[in-house]
Amino acid sequence: MTNKIVGYPWQFQRIGGLDQVVLASAQDIANLAQLDPKLWVALSCPSAGLEFNDKTLSLLDKDKDGRIRIPEVLDAVKWLTIRLNQLDSIIDGNDDLPLSAINIDSPEGQRLLITAKAILANIEQPDKNTICINDLNQSTIINGKNLFNGDGIIPPTDKIDSDLQVFIKDALNVMGGIKDASGLDGINNKIAQAFKQSLQDWLKWNDSVSNTTTPLGDDTAEAWQLVQELKDKINDYFLRTELASYAPQAQGALNVDEKYIVPTDNGLLEDSALAELPLSKVTANQSLNLNAGLNPIWRVRVLRLVSLTKPFMTNTQALSHSDWQNIQSMLSPYATTIASKPSLTKVDITLAPTMTIEKLGEKRMHEILSGDIFEKFAALAEKDSTTPAATADIADVEKLVIYHKHLYRLLMNFVSFYDFFDLENRTAAFQAGQLFIDGRCCTLCISVTDIAKHTALANYSELFLIYCECTRKNPPENGVNDKKTIVAAMTAGDSDFLLEGRNGVFIDNQGNDWDAKVVKIITKPISISQAVWDPYKRIGRFITEQINKWASSKDSAIVASANKATVPAEPAKFDIGKSMGIFAAIGLALGALGTAIATIASSLFQLHWWQLPFVFLGLFLIISGPSVILAWIKLRQRTIGPLLEASGWAINGKLKINFFLGSQLTSKARLPKNASRNLVDPMRKKQHNYWLPFLIALIIGIGVTGGWLWYTGYFDDTNEKQVKTELSTAPTTVDAPKPSQPTTTLQATP
Repeated sequence: MTNKIVGYPWQFQRIGGLDQVVLASAQDIANLAQLDPKLWVALSCPSAGLEFNDKTLSLLDKDKDGRIRIPEVLDAVKWLTIRLNQLDSIIDGNDDLPLSAINIDSPEGQRLLITAKAILANIEQPDKNTICINDLNQSTIINGKNLFNGDGIIPPTDKIDSDLQVFIKDALNVMGGIKDASGLDGINNKIAQAFKQSLQDWLKWNDSVSNTTTPLGDDTAEAWQLVQELKDKINDYFLRTELASYAPQAQGALNVDEKYIVPTDNGLLEDSALAELPLSKVTANQSLNLNAGLNPIWRVRVLRLVSLTKPFMTNTQALSHSDWQNIQSMLSPYATTIASKPSLTKVDITLAPTMTIEKLGEKRMHEILSGDIFEKFAALAEKDSTTPAATADIADVEKLVIYHKHLYRLLMNFVSFYDFFDLENRTAAFQAGQLFIDGRCCTLCISVTDIAKHTALANYSELFLIYCECTRKNPPENGVNDKKTIVAAMTAGDSDFLLEGRNGVFIDNQGNDWDAKVVKIITKPISISQAVWDPYKRIGRFITEQINKWASSKDSAIVASANKATVPAEPAKFDIGKSMGIFAAIGLALGALGTAIATIASSLFQLHWWQLPFVFLGLFLIISGPSVILAWIKLRQRTIGPLLEASGWAINGKLKINFFLGSQLTSKARLPKNASRNLVDPMRKKQHNYWLPFLIALIIGIGVTGGWLWYTGYFDDTNEKQVKTELSTAPTTVDAPKPSQPTTTLQATP
């Protein structure tokens, strides 16, 4: 019988239409490696642009590719598991890490505990049983005042021997350096060894240069340097002469065009412009004339090269193409040796070098390499690196404290989205703040870098999205103003006054106010209430537009007629036949309209009173029903997945936004519970609406009259009226009395 392997008993909760794992205990966190990646809410997310601790995101992004993925999260959990006794303490996310929580059974934990106690002793709190980021910062400030501060970097201070000071300065000048904890420039042992290797390589190369043939003696180096500077320009000249020989008709184009020789405002030609022109006048198969016609920018260097290489030239008055080839060939062995000059040994630095290695001098190089200065520096750097609070160990303590405070919150925004659905206590890592606009507050706001790219994918979220450019003025001493772009999801209310160009206020998670301007809107249904009234609003807008068009056309016609009547015209004769036709048409139209209204009114009044609500309900369903059904379908399809995908996340599921969540993500303006309301608007006192009482009285009169007519049967059907009339006018019949039966008398027989 084989043993059956039983997996970890995970618990899941259905949130947002997705099964999300519950991480409620240390065992849940420690066993994350067993959880199927397909059950994680997020597969990856960006390591920047989130409302989360930047240091935590930087530590998680081990490969520094700008992304955080599942393996990196699991590595962080594993790293923490080795160094802590239990993971329960990270659930609370406290700033202080208890020293008792460090696992001293592992070598890593033992070293961390020693370092943590050394840090606390350094800040004169040796009895403290917890450590936090503030303790680390204070220790760093104190360490900066000490020579041995655990970072392995030695600056050239007067606390060390003078020969070491000079050595460190030379290394800094040639190799560059890094900052010590004290803020001074210094070098570590890696930079020192790279400096040693660079000196050895340079001296070896310099010896090979000394053994190389130098046809010009001490002038060889200068001649070679001039050849490097003039090579492209001289080659260009001889190429032009060959082209002029090949195509004589192109000779003019190969020379300087007059339009390019244009002096500047001061009457001189720019040196940069002159340097781009040919070296001399181009003639087919012509040598370079050295006596006249040379480009002024290049003349001095050309003549100096000729003076140095004169023994190798056939004609000192002109440089032929063959002489130019001989000069390069003669210097070729020297050029090969020079080209093999070694570069400095690569090493990580943050401070750039200030001089070349040649300026150090051959004598100083031999002096440095012949002594024991490297051994003395290595011993000094080793002593600094092995202090009880070495830099590497301090970094691990800092990492432990940061993970202890922030890692669980990251899991609640990566493995599951518990923080997003916890509406009362927390906000998700992708929620950038709150947007106040049009009497509403949107809490689902996400930072955006490129609106055009973001909208392409965010459109599939079925959310009403508002893209805003936010600006915030800084004090003059802080430089330019801050700018950012956000997208906000509007999930309650309507969209009547949400327009591009409208202004709002964005408040970030740090409480800073930003001026927000709407620059783009993706229109989607917002709420059921909007869908109910939207058809009537569209009808009203259509009628208003038609009236405006009609009025505008009439106004334009009147203006055109007035402009046209510059000369009095003979009055037109009145066409009574045509006018009668128009009046008849208008009368027919009004009659048809009145008949239709009367028919509708008659049909309504013929109904029983309890049937009228059903009629109006039916009309309401016919008009608003399709809009409501369509909005209901689209509102049920709202999801945050595409919105986050557009911001760089990789999401496993849809993460739906239902009606309740939508109402919570956007809050509308409401009066406080204990507030009182005065419905009397003082501005209305200035308006005298005399027609309003008459209109109300007219409506009441029509209603009462209609009710009385209805009650008396005025609107009854004609057949029904006739039956009632006949019944009322028929004569009343009385039953005739039955005739009396004859009486028979029986006589008795005697």
